[in-house]
Amino acid sequence: MPAPRTRPATVLLLASALAVVGLGPAAAPAAAATVPVGSGSYSDTRPPGTSGPTTNTGTPVTPKVTAAAKDRPVPTNDWWSSLAFQRYGDNPYSTPMYGHPLTYQATAGGLDVGYPTTAAIVGDGRQYEYAHKRDLTIGLTGLNSPDTKADDWSDWTVTPYWSDGARTLRTTIGHGSPFVYAKGSGGNAQITTAGAPTVFADQGNVLGITVAGHHYALFAPTGSDWNVSGSTVTAGLGSKDYFSVAVLPSTGALATFKKYAYSFVTGSKVAWDYSGGTVKATYTLTTEAKEGTERGTLQALYRHQWLHTTDPLTSYTYVSPRGTMKVRESASFTTSQKASAALPALPESNGVDTARLRGYLNEVVNAADPFSGATDTYWTGKALGRLAQLVPVADQIGETAVRDRLLGLMKGRLQDWFTAGGANEFSYDKDWKTLTGYPASYGSDAELNDHHFHYGYYVYAAAIVAQYDQAWAADSAWGGMVKTLVRDTANPSRTDATFPFLRGFDVYAGHSWASGHQGFAAGNNQESSSESTNLSAALILWGSATGDTSLRDLGTFLLTTESESIAQYWFDADEQVFPSSFGHDTVGMVWGSGGAYATWWTANPEEIHGINVLPVTGGSLHLGGEKAAIRRNIAEMERENGGPAVEWRDILWEFQSFADPAAAKAKWDAGHSGYTPEQGESKAHTYHWISTFDALGAPDATVTGDIPTSAVFTKGTTRTYAAHNHGATARTVTFSDGKTLSVPARSTATGTGSGSTDPDPDPEPPTGNTFQLRSGGALTTATGGTAGSDTIASGGGANHDGTPYQPLVYEVRDVDGTLTPGAQTAFRLQVDAGSTVGLGQQARVSYDFTGDGSIDRTETYHYFATDPVTGWEEYTQARGLKASTGTPADLKDGTVRLEVWSAIGNGTSRLQTGTDKSVLVIPYS
Repeated sequence: MPAPRTRPATVLLLASALAVVGLGPAAAPAAAATVPVGSGSYSDTRPPGTSGPTTNTGTPVTPKVTAAAKDRPVPTNDWWSSLAFQRYGDNPYSTPMYGHPLTYQATAGGLDVGYPTTAAIVGDGRQYEYAHKRDLTIGLTGLNSPDTKADDWSDWTVTPYWSDGARTLRTTIGHGSPFVYAKGSGGNAQITTAGAPTVFADQGNVLGITVAGHHYALFAPTGSDWNVSGSTVTAGLGSKDYFSVAVLPSTGALATFKKYAYSFVTGSKVAWDYSGGTVKATYTLTTEAKEGTERGTLQALYRHQWLHTTDPLTSYTYVSPRGTMKVRESASFTTSQKASAALPALPESNGVDTARLRGYLNEVVNAADPFSGATDTYWTGKALGRLAQLVPVADQIGETAVRDRLLGLMKGRLQDWFTAGGANEFSYDKDWKTLTGYPASYGSDAELNDHHFHYGYYVYAAAIVAQYDQAWAADSAWGGMVKTLVRDTANPSRTDATFPFLRGFDVYAGHSWASGHQGFAAGNNQESSSESTNLSAALILWGSATGDTSLRDLGTFLLTTESESIAQYWFDADEQVFPSSFGHDTVGMVWGSGGAYATWWTANPEEIHGINVLPVTGGSLHLGGEKAAIRRNIAEMERENGGPAVEWRDILWEFQSFADPAAAKAKWDAGHSGYTPEQGESKAHTYHWISTFDALGAPDATVTGDIPTSAVFTKGTTRTYAAHNHGATARTVTFSDGKTLSVPARSTATGTGSGSTDPDPDPEPPTGNTFQLRSGGALTTATGGTAGSDTIASGGGANHDGTPYQPLVYEVRDVDGTLTPGAQTAFRLQVDAGSTVGLGQQARVSYDFTGDGSIDRTETYHYFATDPVTGWEEYTQARGLKASTGTPADLKDGTVRLEVWSAIGNGTSRLQTGTDKSVLVIPYS
């Protein structure tokens, strides 16, 4: 049996890796030993005998930045952090940095650039990686710099700087950028390739070359000329100081990339907005025209972004460890997502035995040491989180004395940490502009690792305290220290001189990074994505409890964004990200270069599968959005484990409950008497969680409320609406399906919802197996509809063959049917492209056999190429089945869905509705 969980951050089990909100200081702290913040304080000097940031040999280090950047807080825990943090004393440049689609490494002669397009499976099949491999080096003739420093940075771009006294070079690189923008002095532009390049285009100052099978374009100032000599390509810059290099998706893209080659990116910025249950984010690049007037650019979107944008995309794509990247021809794009929910706790239900729960609560509150001996920031945080989960649970069943004892324990421990000078404290490092808790753990001091993991527990616990004691949470009391921890981990300000913007959350990658130095061959990494979202949920709860809506909305943006990244990049929910050669359904760790079926401390499958679930809280509900992925995940864990979970059974029971509450309840019933809870869990919380889900059903992410602290649960055909109102007056929460819920002040309410403004309510349970399409998204067995049509969105010139893109969706619920042996799905769809050429419409039929929200079978059909002549054409299943998943089965309260979209083309088309000429026929009786 594996040892209890430990996480030595200096050991890596992967063969391929080297391994302004509220109070707090507004400027660098004065030279006092203790800095007061409300009722609390922190120190400006580390406790004796402790360490701050160091190299791997223990030598103290300061940020490796230029004079121009020396006063700016460095965003440690980023994809490019090794530029600023010299973790390895013999490497003053950088380790590989994964911008995607390009990869980079700084060296004495300039910037090594690669574009890895083939996945390697390493570590006994436990890791896939698109490792950095140099295709070329961007530099200047004669450049031999003693180091590389960070000269400038913005939300997802950075500018490395080289100088050897005679020559200087700056390059701007970033996530999603196919370009490297260079400015140099003291030498000619020089591109050194890994092998002799093949020239496919020579236009003087514009050169197209192929290196290692990858196509690059080199752009020098007008009037210059590139010269090729073996593996060295040079161009004089004349009186200019700029040139650029781009990786091309194809040689035919050269003209498009030339258009933007001199529109140099100078900065990047995300702006977010939360309103009415929807999170919108706009990602914008600022540019400077070096030649001409063009200010646009090209940027490649990650999967979690292009899944949620309606902005037009080009047909250009790139390979990346996160799946296909799609190219946008613009300096900005906007995403829109349904907000992820965060509740203080699951709501009250009749599935919980009050007496039994009371007994479990007393086991915790009466323990000899409710903190289980925790002394460092991480394990203290887990203990605080364990207690915090039980406060609302105790309150639900009227155990106010237990509730208040738990609150007292939490306040006492938080106040100890929030007061400098004791056995534990927080200390500010003015060089790295960070707050470190001592005793530290897992490299949170010497490597600046994991601050968001550790401090998220403190903020979460403080948010629960604030829910019951607003005076304690006041800035003048202990709230100031809570907000100082927030500023260290998730600072929303770009102008705060004391802490960096968001520190570890990579707004473009869509998730956080854990390593403070990024000093690995595989780039940066994050193991416990769920401990990252724990901080985001804590921000929602703290902001809601204290009336700080801007902080609440920040948490909602972070949680909603990262939830999609987790689904795609940790759990491969759509099965479109992991390479086909990688034989796993989940990864324990995401790396810049790929992902690994591993953890930092063990190869035990239970921990590999569970580390991206814990802590299970009311902020974990987003996990329930991908039920098929959960089922695959649990099945793989049991295969790898040789049976059901033994050590982390509570975490994995809770995980299974997001998809199959009854199955999780059965496992709890069979095994609850003989297990030891995971160290951040308790039997009280696990029992309440599993019993509540069994009674109310799993979370239903398809419906959202108009405040972040609201959620919906579905069991069979019954939806239960829940919301917590932190405010001092009652309010009505409105859900996206039109239902409303009245919630008293400072309370949680549940109900089946009242009223409905839904213009297309679900039809009555149907009979028969032929369904007409109705505008508005319904499938119905009714006849006699009014003929009409819906517009099929343009494919934007991209190829969406097999993958729904802005589809029209038609659905019917509560379908009962017995599968007809040998029968197949059939459809007749009337489509019309008008006079537009080159369009192709595609259909997918999906079946949820039990109506639990999880798709059990999909059937995707080959697209239908419409003609450019006005008039309806008939698209049928005779085009043939392109792909299918799942095995057909009977329908019991099931759901049937039809999706139609543009697989190819750059124009809209129409789909006929309301007639018996556009129908779906299912193979059931």
